[in-house]
Amino acid sequence: MTNNDKKSIAVILGSAYQDLPGRMELEERSISTEYGDQPVYQYDRSDRPAYLIFRHGLPHRLLPNQIPYRRQAAALRELGCGALMVTSSVGVLVKEVPLFRPMVLDDLIMLENRLPDGSACTMFEEPSEEHGHLVFNEGPFSRALSDQIKQLGQDEITTREESLVFAYVGGPRGKTSAENRMWPRLGAHVNSMTLAPEVILANECEIPAAGLVVGHKYSIPDRDNPKNEESVTASLEHSREAMERIIERFLSSAGPVRFQNQIYRFE
Repeated sequence: MTNNDKKSIAVILGSAYQDLPGRMELEERSISTEYGDQPVYQYDRSDRPAYLIFRHGLPHRLLPNQIPYRRQAAALRELGCGALMVTSSVGVLVKEVPLFRPMVLDDLIMLENRLPDGSACTMFEEPSEEHGHLVFNEGPFSRALSDQIKQLGQDEITTREESLVFAYVGGPRGKTSAENRMWPRLGAHVNSMTLAPEVILANECEIPAAGLVVGHKYSIPDRDNPKNEESVTASLEHSREAMERIIERFLSSAGPVRFQNQIYRFE
């Protein structure tokens, strides 16, 4: 499938959006892949095909280590996805980054290129004519797609002069205090237990990807989290609503972009 054939767009969502299928009147579909059947939800208020994937299932039942990452990526490939927005709630590792505000990712740290089952994080499991090395010409996140998202959410998104770097920390356990102190020293600003495998596998499928995240807590010893439960609940709800508005704008108005990275194949 060429870049010009990739006419659909998609969003991968976490556990905070379980009620969207009813409110957005999404139509459930099952996409057959070599890894099994993947449920997707079609959004009909767009001029182009638009889909959502709920990474933890509906209802939420999958831990981060149980997510079928290859199956989800293969489904997006089958759907001709030309623009993917991956969302996540994240822990914040530096005090300059605000809580409860949507932010667009610029780069990621994934110290081991592995899926939770220990296998390599790749779609190229066996020798084939299609396999190759993923080469980052612009990085894991598409700049053109990130710019679209910033424009669509300009009244909601916090922008930074410096890059926002995401660290992948596989679950399902949380991080230790020593690990939380380590990640900022490696250059990370936020982290979570998901997102990175989805972005890497999408790139191997030559699908441009962008990351939209929101911080729900500080994961650093020298920064206290808000203690007023009412205030925290209100802030979480406000941030979820802001993310939903951006998601719906993306599904309604975003468009495919050119894949700028490269799969280097020996020919």
